[in-house]
Amino acid sequence: MNILAWIVLGLIAGAIAKAIYPGHQGGGILGTILLGIIGAFVGGSLGIFLSTGTLTLAAPTLSIPGIVVAVLGALVAVFLWNLLTRRSAV
Repeated sequence: MNILAWIVLGLIAGAIAKAIYPGHQGGGILGTILLGIIGAFVGGSLGIFLSTGTLTLAAPTLSIPGIVVAVLGALVAVFLWNLLTRRSAV
């Protein structure tokens, strides 16, 4: 998949994941794209692992099932990002 398709998939997946995930997430458009692309890799790799049992670094295609997998992966990425950047209550 070419870089433009990765950016489009990342934007779509990141935007949907940020809309679904409760609370406020910062980062702007670049953060959304980056988390979406990371989520696409996470979701694609987990999907392949669950279906074949082998762990490979892969991402879904730019299709409806690919977007669903990428959104699920982006939700995981947003959750992990919030865990890493959470400020402790004082």
